This record gives sequence, structure tokens and C-alpha cells, in this order.
Amino acid sequence: MNIFYEEDGAFKVGSILTDNTTSLQVESTHGKRSKIKAANVLLRFAQPGLTEFMTQAENLASDIDVEFLWECSPPEDFGFDALATEYFGHAPSPVEAASALIRLHSSPMHFYKKGKGHYKAAPPEALKAALASAEKKRIQAALQARYTDELITFALPPEFADKLQPLLYKPDRNTLEVKALEAACAATHLSAAHLLQRCGAIPSTQAYHLQRFLFENFPHGTGFPDVAVEEHPELPLAEDTAFSIDDATTTEIDDAFSVRQLANGNWRIGVHIAAPTLGVAPGTQGDAIAAQRLSTVYMPGDKITMLPDSVVQAFTLDADKVCPSLSLYLEVDAATLAVINTESRIERIHISANLRHDTLEPLFNEETIAAGKLDYLFATELKLLWEVAQKLEAVRGKSGENNMQQVDYNFYVENDRISISSRQRGSPIDKVVAELMIFVNSEWGKLLAAHDVAGIYRTQNNGKVKMSTVPGPHQGLGVAQYLWSSSPLRRYVDFINQRQIISLLNGEAPVYTQNDTALFTVMRDFDTAYTLYNDFQRNMERYWCLRWLLQENVKQVEALVLRENLVRLVNIPLVGRVHSLPETQPNTRVVLEIGEIDLLDLNFNARFISVVEVVESCQS
Repeated sequence: MNIFYEEDGAFKVGSILTDNTTSLQVESTHGKRSKIKAANVLLRFAQPGLTEFMTQAENLASDIDVEFLWECSPPEDFGFDALATEYFGHAPSPVEAASALIRLHSSPMHFYKKGKGHYKAAPPEALKAALASAEKKRIQAALQARYTDELITFALPPEFADKLQPLLYKPDRNTLEVKALEAACAATHLSAAHLLQRCGAIPSTQAYHLQRFLFENFPHGTGFPDVAVEEHPELPLAEDTAFSIDDATTTEIDDAFSVRQLANGNWRIGVHIAAPTLGVAPGTQGDAIAAQRLSTVYMPGDKITMLPDSVVQAFTLDADKVCPSLSLYLEVDAATLAVINTESRIERIHISANLRHDTLEPLFNEETIAAGKLDYLFATELKLLWEVAQKLEAVRGKSGENNMQQVDYNFYVENDRISISSRQRGSPIDKVVAELMIFVNSEWGKLLAAHDVAGIYRTQNNGKVKMSTVPGPHQGLGVAQYLWSSSPLRRYVDFINQRQIISLLNGEAPVYTQNDTALFTVMRDFDTAYTLYNDFQRNMERYWCLRWLLQENVKQVEALVLRENLVRLVNIPLVGRVHSLPETQPNTRVVLEIGEIDLLDLNFNARFISVVEVVESCQS
């Protein structure tokens, strides 16, 4: 005698070896012996044999019309044998009964299991909903399969066209598109970005990186609403005119300088800072925008300004304009060049010129100064500022520290072509601007602290720089206190500090009080945003370095070993690892062969060729 029984959710057959009251010992078609409960037995049969029985039952089950079976079923619970009798119209054979049970069990949408061999027909509405859901899943599975097949052949499904940014930058793994993309990536052994690039979905690698940054940080776009510049009191006009010194691409001109010899023979040097806070009051729309952006975002060839263009244009220190200014005047002893006293004013200043690095540096440098060449615009003033800057540097105890041959790089993008130029840090242009800005930021920090007016300071102790509302020494700069206040068009911290300085000079209550929670919020948010923006700028500079290698068809380069297999290229600020580099001392120059360049991952392959020379001096 044979039995048909259920075990672990599956139907099985076996030959009875021992038949006890509550259990049976059976042997399967493969000869395996097992003990089963008598309650699990659904049918007993003598013919056909075990293998034929299951084959016939499964074949017959596949022919049963499940919809007709459902229509034949009673509304109440029923046993499978009773429904088999109804369906076949006669007392079913063991094979027929088993086939009915197999069909019932395989149709959970139509029949709910109520126990071994017992079922209940699904209500019509429930069945309708379940079938609709199953059909939806079938369609989705077919759609997903089509997406995957198209992606594997590097064809972009039309449905992906308006979903590319979330697919690239914030994929939702519950969506069909992402599931299909992941399957295609697994099949092609490509990342999502590289696969979509092969499909033509990333025509611009530069846009790929920019759009990622915008997607994550400017989800509503980089445009501005219409922001009106508020009226501010008429300010006195300074008797001097000023000039600025900036990079050729600078449009947010924050600072300018003036020089006048006083009747007593001393020099008066003016440092004039743009004053946008005069036209953007706290709590206004313009202020909210600046507080949200916190800083201008820079990248080679482009930028995202902190302030709306209407505000920038109203307050940038453009040539041939009379501009509102927060000014610090230094009286400098004619003989010693020591600063005798200072005075801060809120005024208007005429900007006579915007000097640019690229045209000024060939004229104003250490060689031309030593040669006494003063045949260019503002030559006398610049020479004096250079001498004063050296004095200020010495007072800080930092004289000579810029002789480490550090190099700054400038990136210029025009018509999708990149040019990268270098300039030695510590040049007269650098030193003039840097020393006067350090002096201004230190003096205004001292001014706020002396009058117990809150400000946001930058302090440095044991090499660690942090922001604080409490004034403290900045050891790296060698000053007793230091705050950012000289770039209010580009940094919200400077913008906040300028408000505090202006309120103090006007004899008004400061906008922000000591321990004001708004200051702590600004510090926290600014620090996060500034770090993120700087990381983005470095990534884009890395991108354009790689583009430069491709553009110039560079095959071999010299590089400086930094440590282990980490190198920095000599002519551009590109750092990478060279796995073929043998054990080499730091500061060794090597020749590399440039291999594959990946503009999506921002990586490059390089192969070590030879050693050039060992540099004994400090790493540049």
C-alpha cells in the first residue's frame, strides 16, 4: 500500500513499511526511509506506482481550470476530496483527488488553506484585488526585464530620461529602474555611472559632478528671487580714492586700498571693505538667502554666489564707482613704518581702478621693486604697501615664513578648455593683500572684544583651528585675536561680523548679543557648508587637472613622491597613487607614464618609469 501525504508544505508519496496507529514508517521512491504522522496522510492507494502517481497527478493538476475550480467550490470550508468529486462529476480516483489538491495548494489567491487538505474559496472582491495585484507584478517584472536587457546592450530605456539624477545620485532600491540598473551593472561589471555613460546618458562628465553637488545641496536650483537692495543713510564721501587687487575672474570685490601722505609726513593707509550689510537688514529675504547659502561656492570656470546679483552689483568695489565701505585707516610712521594709530569709519569711497593679478604681477614683483621700476599705475602706493606689509609681518613674528616656495594654482576654463597657471606664494601682491587683511581682521576683532560686542572669531591653539564667540589667540597668524570680516560679499561669517562692527561704530545696540543662539547656529552651519564647498572645489580642480592631461595629450610627467606610493605631479596640483612605484624616499622626483584616466571616478593610472633626482630640501 502507498500513501500520498503532506510534509513541510510539500506533497510526497511513499510505500508503507509499518502502519502504526498514530504513525507510519514509509520508504520514498529513492529508498529513503522516514517516520511520518498518520495525520499527515491525505490518500492511500495501491496503483499506480509511486513515480507514476506523482507524474500523473501533477500533469492532471496542470490541466485543471482554476477559475472553474473556484466557481465549483462552496462558500464554506471544504475538503479537497469533496471538491474533486464536484469538479470531476464522479468519485475521484486517487490520482484525480491528488491533482485537485495540488491545484488548490498552488492557487493561494483563489483558495485559502484552512488545514491539511481543507480550503476556503477567496471572496470575489478579495480575489479580484489579488489577481489585479498579480497582474501588476507580472507587468512590472516584464518591464524590469526589458529595462535590464536594454541597459545591457547600452541602450537607455526612454523611461529613464527624466529619472537620471535620482538614479545617479540618490537611487531608491525599491524602484523598478534601480533594480534593473543594478542587474545590468552586475551583468556588465560596470558602475551605474559608467553604464549610464555608455548608454549616452552622461554626455558631459563635468556636468555629472556639478549636478551631483547641486542635487545634494541646491535641490531648488541656484537662482535667486528678486531681492531689492534696501535704502541706507547717505554716508560721507572719503577724500581719497582707492584701488583693488584681485584675480582676473573676481566679480565680488570685497577690499580696496588707498594711500595718502599726511601733513605731518606720516602715511595714511586705508583698507576699504565692501559693506553689503548696509543694504541687507537682519530677517529680510536677502539675509535669509545669505544665511542659507553661507558662502560663495567656487569651482574652475564658475561659481555660485552667496548673495543675489542685485546685492553684489550694488556693493562690489567696481572701478569708476562710489561705493559704501567699512574702512580702517592706519597712520604709519614715515620713518619706521610702524602703525601709530587706527580709525574705523563707515563712508563712501571712490574706486579708481581694479588691478588684476595677471597684468599687475609682471610689473609689481620683487625684481622690479629691487630695480626701482615704478613706471606703472599706483607704483608708488604699491611699493609703500609692500614695505608696510613686510613690517606688519615682522611684528607678527612671521617674517620669512613664506620662503618655503609654496605654489598656488589658478584654473581658467574657456570654451571647455582648461589652462592652469602657477604662482609662487609670498609674492609682493600676495603679501600686501594678506598682511593688510590679517591686520584688519585682528584690529576689528580687538575692537569688538574691547567693547564687549559679540563676534565670531577664528582661534588656533596647538595647530587646531576652530570658530568661537570668545576672542582668543591665533597662533598660526601670531595675533591676539582674529575674526573674518574682510569678505562680507562671499562669506556669511564676515557678513555677521560686519553688522556687529557697524552697529558699534554707529553707537547702536548690536544685532547679536553675547551668547546669542543665532551666532552658534551660524558657526555650526557655516563650518559644515564651508567644508563641503571646499571639498567640492578640490574635486572640481582634480577633475580639471585630469582634463588637462587629456587635453594636452600628456603621456609622461614628472612627479614628487609624498609618501609610500602617493605622488603629486610637478606642474599641476594632482595627487594620486602609483602602485608600480618601488620603495622610494619622500621628496624624490620620478618620471611616470600616464595610463587610463577616469573622469567619472576622478582617478588615473600611472606607471613608474625612472627616478629623476632626490630633493634634499623640504617638500614644496
